[in-house]
Amino acid sequence: MTYSSSLLRLLDERGYIHQATDAAALDALAAKQIVPGYIGFDATAPSLHVGSLVQIMMLRRLQQAGHKPIVLMGGGTTKVGDPSGKDESRKLLTEADIAANIASIRRVFEHFLTFGDGPTDAVMVDNDEWLSALGYLDLLRTVGPHFTVNRMMTFDSVKLRLDREQPLTFLEFNYMILQAYDFRELSRLMGCRLQLGGSDQWGNIVNGIELGRRMDGVELYGVTTPLITTADGAKMGKTASGAVWLNADQLGAYDYWQFWRNTDDADVAKFLKLFTDLPLDRIAELSALEGAAVNDAKVVLANEATALLHGAEAAASAEGTARATFAGGGAGEDLPTLKVAGGIGIVAALTALGFAASNGEARRKIAEGAVRLDGMVVNDPAALVLLTNDAPVKLSLGKKRHALLTP
Repeated sequence: MTYSSSLLRLLDERGYIHQATDAAALDALAAKQIVPGYIGFDATAPSLHVGSLVQIMMLRRLQQAGHKPIVLMGGGTTKVGDPSGKDESRKLLTEADIAANIASIRRVFEHFLTFGDGPTDAVMVDNDEWLSALGYLDLLRTVGPHFTVNRMMTFDSVKLRLDREQPLTFLEFNYMILQAYDFRELSRLMGCRLQLGGSDQWGNIVNGIELGRRMDGVELYGVTTPLITTADGAKMGKTASGAVWLNADQLGAYDYWQFWRNTDDADVAKFLKLFTDLPLDRIAELSALEGAAVNDAKVVLANEATALLHGAEAAASAEGTARATFAGGGAGEDLPTLKVAGGIGIVAALTALGFAASNGEARRKIAEGAVRLDGMVVNDPAALVLLTNDAPVKLSLGKKRHALLTP
C-alpha cells in the first residue's frame, strides 16, 4: 500500500508495520491532523530492556512525523500483570515499588522524546489515575457487557497459557479488559486515536478499538510491529548473560555499545532502520558492505544506537575503549570493572561480572579454555586472582567480553 501521510510512510519505510487496523482511514487522518498515539509500558522493573526499544523508537517516529506521543505507564495494570507470552504469573509488586520503577523508567524516555506542553510534545501518564478509581461493580456494569468470555478465551495470552496447562489467575484474565479501558480513557481525556504496540498486543489493541466504538462511537486505530528477533531466532533483548537494560545504572554505555557491535551480519540493515536515525540512503550504503567491511557498519550501528541513549560522547568513548581493547590488545578506560580487596577466586569474578550465570557455567567456560587473565589462559577453576601491586588485571571471556579487576 502507498501511504500519503508522513507518519505511515516513515513507519513503513523503516520496517515498523506488521499489522494495522483500517490503514487507509488512519493514513487519511494522519495526513490532515495531529494524531495523538500511545504505547503502554508496565513498571515491573526499574528499567526497560532493549526488547522494548522498538516501541520507544515507534513513539520517536510518531513525534518525528509531527504527531503527539503519549507514554502510558502501567501503574495500574502492573498491579494485575500482563499474561501475554508468560508461562506463569508475575510477582505482585507494592505500590511503592511500582512508583519507584516508573520514576526510574522515565529517565530513558527523556533521551528519545521531547516532553512539554506543545501540540506535538510527548506526555507521560499513569493509568493508575483512572484504574484505581474504578469501582468493581461500575466496571462490571459499564465495561463487562462489551466482552464475552467466548472471545476472551481465543486470545493467545489466554489460550497459550491454558494449552500449556499453566494456571491463569482471574486477576490476569482481567488484564485485557483494563488495557482496552485504557485506550477508551485516553481517547476520552486526551483525544488519543492510535495505539501502537508489539504483535503480541494485537488482540488487546483490537479490544480497545471496539470498546471505544461501542461506548463512545469514536473511531480508533492500531498499528503493531513485527516480533523483532535476531538472525539466530532469539527474541530481541535476550542474551546469554541476561537482559540488555536501558538504564545506565543497570548497564553501562560500553556494554550497551558492545551489544550493538556484536550484531549478526544478517541483522545490521534491519537494526539500522529500526534503532537509528540514519537516513535510508546512508543505511543502503552500509547494508551493501561485504566481508570484513560489514564490521564498519556494525560500528556505525553501535555508535548511533549508543548516542541516542547515552549521548554522543559516551558512544565515542565506548568505541575508543573497544579499539584499545581489541585492536591494540590493551584495556580501555570504559571497560566494566570489579573492585577486589586483595584477591578473588576466578569463578567468583566471572559470576560477579555477569560473564557466567552460575558457578557451574563459570567452571565450564574455564574448562573450555575461554577464560584469560591479562591474555593468559586460565585452566584451574580454583585459581585465585591476586592484586598485589595496585595494577588492574584484565579478565576476558572469549574474544568479545572483557573487564578489569581493580584493587
